[in-house]
Amino acid sequence: MIEKILGVFAGFVVLAVMGYALEAAVAADAPKPADPAAVKPAELVAKTPKGQLKNPYKDTQADIVAQGEHLFLSYGCNGCHGGGGGGGMCPPLTNDVWVYGGDDDTIYRLATLGSDELQKAGYTRKGRENVVGPMPPFGGIIRNADELWKIIAFIRSKYSSSADPNYKYGTPPDQE
Repeated sequence: MIEKILGVFAGFVVLAVMGYALEAAVAADAPKPADPAAVKPAELVAKTPKGQLKNPYKDTQADIVAQGEHLFLSYGCNGCHGGGGGGGMCPPLTNDVWVYGGDDDTIYRLATLGSDELQKAGYTRKGRENVVGPMPPFGGIIRNADELWKIIAFIRSKYSSSADPNYKYGTPPDQE
């Protein structure tokens, strides 16, 4: 009887080991997430379904925000949006109005594609600001996705402390 129990137990062990090996093999074949420093913003937009882009950085990470501010200035974003993001000839990035929506995916696509291509992709203006011209596409200018995510973290860090925090990432879904 004990031999039968040990035989059944050994069978379970073999099946468990085989299952683990199969799971490991499948995981090894699964596509790895792209290194954001190795992918261009436009490539990431092209291969990611709408609504799926999510910033890996938080606006509370001081080192990331500082890098994002440096990139914001070096790519000339301040020429239209002001040095601190407070606006100029284009919308301020510091208030609670997000012209196309404030979620990570929309902001990433707006910076990458520009407002004209974003509208062609089915996005519509939700908010209103005094805007002189359309947002140009920066997807071919910004070196990689990592840099754009850092710029977005900087932009998020500038959100006005006097604005409603419920709108920091766009209009809440229950209010759209």
